[in-house]
Amino acid sequence: MSGIRSADRLVAELVRDVPDYPKPGVVFKDITPLLADPEAFGHTVEALGAPWRNATPRVDKVVGIEARGFILAAPVALALGAGFVPVRKAGKLPGPTLARSYALEYGEETLEVQREAFEPGDRVLIVDDVLATGGTVEATNALIRDAGAQVAGVSVLLELTFLAPRTRTGDLTVHSLLPV
Repeated sequence: MSGIRSADRLVAELVRDVPDYPKPGVVFKDITPLLADPEAFGHTVEALGAPWRNATPRVDKVVGIEARGFILAAPVALALGAGFVPVRKAGKLPGPTLARSYALEYGEETLEVQREAFEPGDRVLIVDDVLATGGTVEATNALIRDAGAQVAGVSVLLELTFLAPRTRTGDLTVHSLLPV
């Protein structure tokens, strides 16, 4: 890529729409072109973590939501000097877990986190690729609270504003690189 461009512009240029995937009527946001571009991926990681870089108190853990959230959250955690915690679909984590079910724009899902993933009072940043209906973030926020930690905020690549996701995120601080 020539020149330096902002992360929001890179996201807009490199995320492509895939109509009728995974179901008819759904427009899937494919982030693989963004991930394949090292400059764009690096700028994106920096931009997702930037609002929390100098937060006081600091972010202790970064949660990535299965599956594309893992790809983004792990490098954000490294950039912030924080730990990484995966939030996974039901039945994919060993040991005792906490679970929450939620509705998404094309079905229902259950998420889990390991019971011992957080220390009491940990400040946690939630990172995901797309904020759609807000149900995934709402469920993840509940899991983090159930585990005795608190959510510092949410960072996402894309926010689908036409689905009004912030009606379900409550008073959480949400940073989206590209509202669409």
